[in-house]
Amino acid sequence: MESKKIYDIVIFGNYTKDTIVSKTGTRYVDGGGFNYGAHAAANSGKKVAAVTRLAREDSRVITTLEQIGVDVYPTFTSTSTHMKLEYPSDNVDERILTCSATAGTYTFSQFEDLEAKAFLINSSVREEVPLALVKHLWQKEGFLVADAQGFTRIISPDKTLIHAEWPEKIEVLKLIDILKVDIVEAESLTGEKDIFEAAKMLADFGPQEIVLTHRNGILVYAGDEFFEETFKPKALIGRSGRGDTCIASYMAKRLVSEPEEAIKWSAAVTSLKLEAEGPFKLGIKEIERMILENYS
Repeated sequence: MESKKIYDIVIFGNYTKDTIVSKTGTRYVDGGGFNYGAHAAANSGKKVAAVTRLAREDSRVITTLEQIGVDVYPTFTSTSTHMKLEYPSDNVDERILTCSATAGTYTFSQFEDLEAKAFLINSSVREEVPLALVKHLWQKEGFLVADAQGFTRIISPDKTLIHAEWPEKIEVLKLIDILKVDIVEAESLTGEKDIFEAAKMLADFGPQEIVLTHRNGILVYAGDEFFEETFKPKALIGRSGRGDTCIASYMAKRLVSEPEEAIKWSAAVTSLKLEAEGPFKLGIKEIERMILENYS
């Protein structure tokens, strides 16, 4: 019998083949929350496993992760998830997402023999992670962390992603230890525009900590306290993957520190990621320098 493999963080979500359209033109990138997140956590010095679903033709993303020390557990499917991200204005929180194909739904067997200090659900659309799987992961040791995007978003008949009523919201959120939302998701889940009130309302559903991103930075609500940091990139080039980078780097630091320190680490990593297209590729020295210069 194979022994269990133990990690700091097990992160999972479907790989997405992204087409990014903005005023600067059209770009094709390897996306997926698990991809951005695994880079951020591994480059923060953590032992990381990435569980994903993708077409074999996109295996280069596996190779890239393995090169930075991430153990990848792929399930090969007939197609990868195809995502188009359109940014019609200068407001990076305003975007139109279209999903023309998906690599499907996760199963219990994909997590067999995997244990971690934190399991991070980083899916793109609701169909990826069923309630039964959330309950299964909740029974494991460690934090259960979720990015709300994979639960609030569904694929509409015209293939655009929309925030829809979430029938299992109460059941899922009571199992989640740390919930990550962006400003749009926070309002979608609570009906509240004020981010401080929205964070409190989300915590009332069960999560011990709320990590909320918006165009200017991060708000964390933990232990009845609020913590805030702003993003300080020298240039805004890589918006896609912002939230994925934020929550993965937050958890990397949160495993060994309190929220007040974790949010600084996350703000620094996310700011550096925003300066370049694609996942965060720098290391601990650059993160520490960013914190010293901007967040100390």
